[in-house]
Amino acid sequence: MKPIYRAGHLGCWLLAQTLFRLRVIGRENLINQGPAIIAANHQSYLDPPLIGVACSSELHYLARNTLFNNAVANWILTHVNAIPVDRAKGDVGAVRAVLKLLKEGHRTLIFPEGTRTLTGQIQKARPGIGMIVAKTLVPVIPARVFGSFEAWPKNGKLKPHPITVVIGTPIRFTPEDVASGEREIYQKISERILGEIAKLELPP
Repeated sequence: MKPIYRAGHLGCWLLAQTLFRLRVIGRENLINQGPAIIAANHQSYLDPPLIGVACSSELHYLARNTLFNNAVANWILTHVNAIPVDRAKGDVGAVRAVLKLLKEGHRTLIFPEGTRTLTGQIQKARPGIGMIVAKTLVPVIPARVFGSFEAWPKNGKLKPHPITVVIGTPIRFTPEDVASGEREIYQKISERILGEIAKLELPP
């Protein structure tokens, strides 16, 4: 890890332990070398840093470009591997950014639902991650976050609450999985990934 990333990683880990008693289950399933996608449910603003500290190697993230307008925020986000994406251009900008990261051999975090849940429940999958998988065939590591909705829901306030990140077995795709070349396959791949996320259970 880069020194600044490592410092942020340690700081977030300490905060996660103090405020949320963070548990990480299945860390042995992570891929720490070469391109890979971590695909997770999205309950809260807390999800990216919590999944980041669950990983022992650097992750890359997507963040809306307006967050980079402040000079201090821009410096911090840039040094923790956040990539600005223009939401006005829809998923196209996000897809291009992730394809570039994967081509360079990085591991990146993607939320198949696209946005945070309003209810705490898993939402419908969007086709973006399916398109990326179809074009790259990189392994996808499913992860499910439990408790971050209760800790900081959308339109709610931050409060201490136990959080657990469960990491599942990598999903590997073959050329046959995308052989049809039809755009509908993107949605099917996304639904398959989100289905694997949904299967992950909260341990006692």
